[in-house]
Amino acid sequence: MRFKAIWVQETAEGRFQRSIIERSVEDLPKGEVVIRVHYSALNYKDALSATGNRGITKLFPHTPGIDAAGIVVSSENPDWKEGDQVLVTGYDLGMNTHGGFGGLVRVPAEWIVALPEGLTLQQAMILGTAGFTAASAIYKLELLGQSPAMGPVVVTGATGGVGSMAVAILSKIGYQVIAITGKSNAGDYLRQLGAHQIEKRDYVNDESGKLLIKPKWAGGIDTVGGNTLATLLKGCMTEGAIVSTGLVGSPKLNTTVYPFILNGVSLIGVGSAETPMRIRKILWNKLSTDWNINEQLNGIAREVTLEELNDTYIDAILNGQITGRILVKLNT
Repeated sequence: MRFKAIWVQETAEGRFQRSIIERSVEDLPKGEVVIRVHYSALNYKDALSATGNRGITKLFPHTPGIDAAGIVVSSENPDWKEGDQVLVTGYDLGMNTHGGFGGLVRVPAEWIVALPEGLTLQQAMILGTAGFTAASAIYKLELLGQSPAMGPVVVTGATGGVGSMAVAILSKIGYQVIAITGKSNAGDYLRQLGAHQIEKRDYVNDESGKLLIKPKWAGGIDTVGGNTLATLLKGCMTEGAIVSTGLVGSPKLNTTVYPFILNGVSLIGVGSAETPMRIRKILWNKLSTDWNINEQLNGIAREVTLEELNDTYIDAILNGQITGRILVKLNT
């Protein structure tokens, strides 16, 4: 079997080049299950891999794509059979293992989740790692007792993949959402997702030097890091929680212990790639039932070809020019 894939390789001069090539199933790494990929999706981590970031991908040439949904072609594991509809997100897919920006992947059986009832392959990939990360953040918030009755939840980077999904899911389950964005034309988009209040980045960028500020939110989901995350902590209401999911602004965090020891604020981390399978199944079940946002998914996603992804959208996400999700259509 042959298929098309994005191929990232390093030149003799140390530069990285992308192209679309034809490969064979025999070229894939060892694994138990071969999946024909129908859909993938673009994540910030994919763009880093596609431009040669060795913090994400150590060995080149390589095919990125940390998300994949499709149909099992062959399996050496009895848990999966030909024709099964499945999805894979996280683990090592698209990092150092050939990823979803190719028409076939071969992966270990334990990476695979059966497509939940209530989701199509397309819908599962609009959600993808972004939706899964947002769901993980909300799940952890609620494990610590967060509820709509406590007050609004702030979401930073609200027009990005994780941010968009977080706004939509939180609104769906009854939270008032304060959506933070640097895009001046994003108001209609965020209101359609269910945002109750829309604010510019300065709203969560306190530079006063104060150890605590007047509380404005009961919890938060942050995709930015740096001073934004520090602001969310010191402006959080008593016994609230803030989830850190990203670092598009900065990986640094300069704060004090005062939000924690005076206001009882909790700081939660989400690292979705290594989420245990038991929790994965819980989250995908929620995304297909109680937290189902299928009616909003088409408004969040733009469907593109592999060629369009390579030519335009990988660079665009690195430049902060993407709203919502980029869905990649492969074998359909």
